Amino acid sequence: MRKLYSGIIAGALLAVTACQSENKTNTQQDQPTEQATAQPQTELQFPNPQQAPQTTQGAATFIPTFKFYKVKSGMGFTNEDIAKNRNTAFILFDPNCSHCRDEAAHLAKHYDRLQDVNLYFVSMNDPALMATFLETFAKELAGKPNVEVLYDRNQEFIQRFHLPKQFPANYVYGTDGKLKSNWEGDKDIDFILTELTK
Repeated sequence: MRKLYSGIIAGALLAVTACQSENKTNTQQDQPTEQATAQPQTELQFPNPQQAPQTTQGAATFIPTFKFYKVKSGMGFTNEDIAKNRNTAFILFDPNCSHCRDEAAHLAKHYDRLQDVNLYFVSMNDPALMATFLETFAKELAGKPNVEVLYDRNQEFIQRFHLPKQFPANYVYGTDGKLKSNWEGDKDIDFILTELTK
């Protein structure tokens, strides 16, 4: 059963398409996924139904229990470590994805509007590739108390949050931990800022 489950996850990872240029021509690009229901979502098959997240448009309705690792220190980071009373954004990214780099750079330029939002950049890539991501592409975000780069060592994100089709994949949860908005791929910075702060 464990081999079957590992195979499902490996197949699911191959389904994620990073940096597709065709996503710029998507007529729904400026609408959050909550409103764009026409596109089917690829879902993982869980061997134990208890492990499947509650979903809205394929994404977990509430922040699930997880354990990631801070890239800089290697220390564990769980849902208990999330700063309270503010929106929380999880950004699933690939350090080699040009759209991910661009989004991080745009967010950095508008950090003054994001000081009250938790920004968690999450990746399953080798931590060595992630270690200088912010310093290289979004230096204004590096070292900020509400920004963290997290290593998803056990591929929990795609098991518990959602399996996206494109990077970057953004998931915004409110102060109550409930999903407010989620979207994938390249988006206009004004759209992103509005979704993160509303």
